Amino acid sequence: MSLYRIMLVDDEEEVRKAMIRKMDWESLGFTVVGDAENGQDALEKIEQLEPDVVMTDIRMPYMDGLTLTARIREKYPSIKILIFSGYDDFEYAKQAIKLKVTEYILKPVNGEELASILNRIRISLDEEIEQRRNLSALQESYQGSLPILRELFLNDLVRQPADADSVAAKLAEYGINILDARKWLVAVIHVEQMEQGGNQVLSQHQELIPISVRELVEDHLKPYCRFAVFNSADGIAVIAAVDEGNTQTGLINVLNDICKESKRMLEVSITVGIGHSCDSLKEISRSFETAADALGYRAIVGSGKTIYINDVEPVSRGKLLLDDKGEAELTSAIKFGPRERIGSVVQNLVGRMDDAKVHARQYQVYMLSIINCITRIMQQHDLDMGEIFDSDRGYPSVAEGIYRKEEFAEWLIVIACRINEALNQERDNTTKKVILEAKAYIKEHYSEPDLSVETLCRHLHMSPAYFSTVFKKETGQTYINYLTEVRLERAVQLLNETDDKTYMIAQKVGYQEQNYFSYVFKKRYGVSPTKYRGT
Repeated sequence: MSLYRIMLVDDEEEVRKAMIRKMDWESLGFTVVGDAENGQDALEKIEQLEPDVVMTDIRMPYMDGLTLTARIREKYPSIKILIFSGYDDFEYAKQAIKLKVTEYILKPVNGEELASILNRIRISLDEEIEQRRNLSALQESYQGSLPILRELFLNDLVRQPADADSVAAKLAEYGINILDARKWLVAVIHVEQMEQGGNQVLSQHQELIPISVRELVEDHLKPYCRFAVFNSADGIAVIAAVDEGNTQTGLINVLNDICKESKRMLEVSITVGIGHSCDSLKEISRSFETAADALGYRAIVGSGKTIYINDVEPVSRGKLLLDDKGEAELTSAIKFGPRERIGSVVQNLVGRMDDAKVHARQYQVYMLSIINCITRIMQQHDLDMGEIFDSDRGYPSVAEGIYRKEEFAEWLIVIACRINEALNQERDNTTKKVILEAKAYIKEHYSEPDLSVETLCRHLHMSPAYFSTVFKKETGQTYINYLTEVRLERAVQLLNETDDKTYMIAQKVGYQEQNYFSYVFKKRYGVSPTKYRGT
């Protein structure tokens, strides 16, 4: 196992060096990745060094060990912390316990005692890693979670389009035998409110009713077809496979019989909504959607029976519509790319026109729907239609082009890619604008001691995590390094141009403590502010 990373924090350099030199770190399972002379310095280094363990003194200038511990707990809760204290003070110990310090050690500590402590911490870290990596435990946990994972998978399957290969793999993984059927359909079962005077046992235990109904459904379907049953937000759902040995009509008859048996055996009334059948599991979400729609008709046609969507909404053949799913896919492809995905989505949408046998006017309405979708994206982002459509006439010139169905896909890919490029440029410009605004804010407020990335992000209306990422990417510096640079450059200017005392300059550039200002200044320029002025 690789060595654990440890960092030392103490304001006395000799103490740090002696500790690094004195201990045989590797034999204890550690490597010292760095050290710091105060809490502030440590926080900046922790982000880069990523230690597993931090050993810190409790009494230090600028930021003491307890404050450092609190900050580490906020940002890096998994880091183990050892605190050294030369003060046998119960209040310190209480605060350390509250902050979940791994070890609280009173000075002086000898090498043997420290080695024993580090050995305990190494064993603790080993156990944590072993626990996470324990395959048998993970397997046992996974097996215990399978029923939940199965339910979640089936709910996802009927809620959104799925990739055929991944669906097949997941069905096999969860032991769901519904592959390789002629077609599939979904039924959704709604359990009606139990009437007064019904089954006394179930009426006293309402939570058992759906379980009883589900068992009844499984018992009746097993002899007839392959199926998967699961609980959904719309009710008990069934995905049924129609094979050579059964029929859709026969399946509906079985479901109708289940309604009768539920009433007779359980004294519970159920209504079953049955959706359109589909030829591919990729389209099963449509069957589920129409099954739920069928249930919506129970107030009209009555409850306690099966309601087949084709009976209440006869199939409308020959319609060519841009549905919500198609519009969402096109919008997502245009916004986020890449070009290959844009081409694939466009070809799929335009391919629907080849499969549909409709009047020419429906082709034109369909193409207009697609154009309306992309123009809405342009309006949302205030893009120039003339530039995108390559015409001063804008939309009217585009509308004329919808009569050329054969050229539509090629034209649409070009337009979609132009919008994608424009949106990418807009995002880049927005990022640059945010960075400029951030720099301007820092320049205006650098003298405020409590200027933090959180304060700045409230002004920018951004999350600190995202801002820190884009700021580092655009400037090559962290926020704290950039702020320090601005403050020190201003300090140099004041040292050169004024006779202000050092403590006054420290306050003017945002440092409440003159000593910490001098420490940061010397760290940057190699000399103290006073000596810098004298050069």
